[in-house]
Amino acid sequence: MNYVEFFEQIGKEDIPIAGGKGANLGELTNAGIPVPPGFVITSETYLKFITKTGIVDEINKMLEGLDINNTSELQQVAEDIKELITTTEIPDDIQRVIIEAYNALCVNVELDDVVVAVRSSATAEDLPDASFAGQQETYLNISGIDDVLYNVRKCWASLFEARAIFYRAENDFDHSQVLIAVVVQQMVNSEKAGVMFTVDPSTGAEEMLIEGAWGLGEGVVSGTVTPDTCRYDKINDEVKSYKINTKKTMFTKDPETGATVQVEVPEELKDKKVLEDSDLEQLTTLGRRIQKHYGAPMDTEWGVENGKVYMLQARPITTLDDISDVDDDISLDDSERVILTRGLGASPGVVSGTVKVIKDLDELDKILDGDILVTTMTTPDMVPAMKRANGIVTDEGGVTCHAAIISRELGIPCVSGTGEATTVLKENATITIDGKKGLVYEGDFAKEEANTQEVAATQQVAAAPLITVTDVKVNVSMADAAQRAYATGADGVGLLRTEHMMLETGTVPYKFIDEGREDELVKVLVDGILKVVDVFYPKTVWYRTLDAPTDEFKTLEGGENEPDEANPMLGWRGIRREIDQPAILKAEFKAIKKLHEEGYTNIGVMLPLLHKPEELRQAKEIARSVGLEPHKDVDFGMMVETPASAIIIEDFIEEGLDFVSFGTNDLTQYTLALDRNNELVAKHYTEAHPAVIKLIKNVIKKCKAAGVTTSICGQAGSKPEIVEILVEAGIDSISANTDAVDTIRRLVAKVEKKIMLEAAKKTLNGE
Repeated sequence: MNYVEFFEQIGKEDIPIAGGKGANLGELTNAGIPVPPGFVITSETYLKFITKTGIVDEINKMLEGLDINNTSELQQVAEDIKELITTTEIPDDIQRVIIEAYNALCVNVELDDVVVAVRSSATAEDLPDASFAGQQETYLNISGIDDVLYNVRKCWASLFEARAIFYRAENDFDHSQVLIAVVVQQMVNSEKAGVMFTVDPSTGAEEMLIEGAWGLGEGVVSGTVTPDTCRYDKINDEVKSYKINTKKTMFTKDPETGATVQVEVPEELKDKKVLEDSDLEQLTTLGRRIQKHYGAPMDTEWGVENGKVYMLQARPITTLDDISDVDDDISLDDSERVILTRGLGASPGVVSGTVKVIKDLDELDKILDGDILVTTMTTPDMVPAMKRANGIVTDEGGVTCHAAIISRELGIPCVSGTGEATTVLKENATITIDGKKGLVYEGDFAKEEANTQEVAATQQVAAAPLITVTDVKVNVSMADAAQRAYATGADGVGLLRTEHMMLETGTVPYKFIDEGREDELVKVLVDGILKVVDVFYPKTVWYRTLDAPTDEFKTLEGGENEPDEANPMLGWRGIRREIDQPAILKAEFKAIKKLHEEGYTNIGVMLPLLHKPEELRQAKEIARSVGLEPHKDVDFGMMVETPASAIIIEDFIEEGLDFVSFGTNDLTQYTLALDRNNELVAKHYTEAHPAVIKLIKNVIKKCKAAGVTTSICGQAGSKPEIVEILVEAGIDSISANTDAVDTIRRLVAKVEKKIMLEAAKKTLNGE
């Protein structure tokens, strides 16, 4: 038996020897992943320690007959066992081997007393079907052999933390069969650190979820700080979203004492972006390598020192098999309900319960079955109470913090990082939490919502669409048709028309404004948009601002003031009218802002009929005037439906664009000088005209070079002959009519396969 093994000597199959953490650090080291050097004090060493000193019988006796659901009894037994272990001397032969290994590590890094992390590594930890996240202890910034030996005993003792005893009993792990190894590893004095999941841990989507904060990673893992959150689209190889959160505290090394301390983040860093492009490039590259090496999605921890990323841990993601498509698509859709607080959607699901605010571990006994546990942040000691709770709400923490990980494993909803839950949520009040959107509502209505959403979710599962690189979205003209559109399995909504929402009021929109009834117009828009964005959440919905020709308004109340136009299709419509009547556009932006504040972050704004960049700039100014920040709060895009916008697309890109979408109906009629509603020239109307195709290809090429997403939402998006051309040109998404989504997806899959086969043939032929 070896008391000690260096990382180079072990791999992922050595969990019985090195524990989950140690085995995976060895695996990463041998795979060429940057890992700080270190060694493992094996699990057999721990077993030798408790048997040679004779304390094993005392430990077993204390565990016999323990009621793990009695919190106070559990904690007392845990404290007694830990004290027994930490006060028992390590036998000389074991001490000698640990001292030699530490000295060898010092020699390897050319330091007299290397600063190390002493980390527990249980043999049942980080298994593919079990997660012991945070149950054992880690001690940072340890220097000198005496402190190393003392902290090794503390790690051994942490095998009997109350939360660890509880978890083993709940999951039928035999206490005597779960041993513990200890990792001794050179410290990375991280300037920034965090967690990276190589797929979305809540949905399994091919998106890396990366969280980062200043200082050591302890703040992110524990939930002490609400970190920045980045979602990275692995398929399109791009950052999908990056949310900067306020980082209030950080863990760092005290320069005087050498101890790890929690300090306030400097003011200039609190709201500063943590992850630079170079950090994300290193992290995503390492994430891909690690997942490929293991052949499975992984949960990792990382730190950055002097600009270099080091991997500090890797383990399989243990929650993916428990993802329920039905539960995940249950969310709340009533904008009139009172939102008490909002945070991050950390574990999906909708649930109601009674608020129990926990400010001290001594209060855990008051959590009864079905309660909502509300706390500043959860700790591993809270797991027994979390097991009884219906849901979790925290002040601090991100979507990879302890509360989030454990909630997902337990299958209960969690909202983290609210910043205020413990003060605004009142003890014994009844609340409903939406763990997908990160919202906390007043009242109890989870069951009601579950019943109304179940049919739509089941339809989506039944659709089971083909997976394509090119997104296939759906056009929605009437909000009431959202459920049917969603049932197609579309990847989002590429066009949500607002015209029907306004026309259904029977009143021209500016009449609401003129009569001081703007709030009514905003409510009409909120209610209509909500029906779509809620059903499709979190899939993106692109809302096109008003684009109704004047003749469509003439029959409405107030329409008598509409001008007479010889050709309304070429007249006062789209962005032209909304710049002239900014109050209408302002009302639309107010509606979107309200929905964004209620957690609907899946809305994009699409401006119609632009032909000069000044129009885009003016629309953004109107959005900012109501507190809606383009590109930050919502993606901002435009329709490409005039030849002018297609020809000078680079000028619009320079002005700032997140996406463009081709309105081929108008683009075709304006390019060919044909009235699309005139039956006398209908035979000449075709989106496949070389001039139209040339304009589209030019826009796609320039947008791809600039990182701007391209799509199509015009009628041509439902025509197979056009779709094939677009996919080959590299368009990012195609939005089709509801009845064409399935057909278009199959066609897209076929074209993509054809492109891959042709590329493979060229490679084989050496072209």
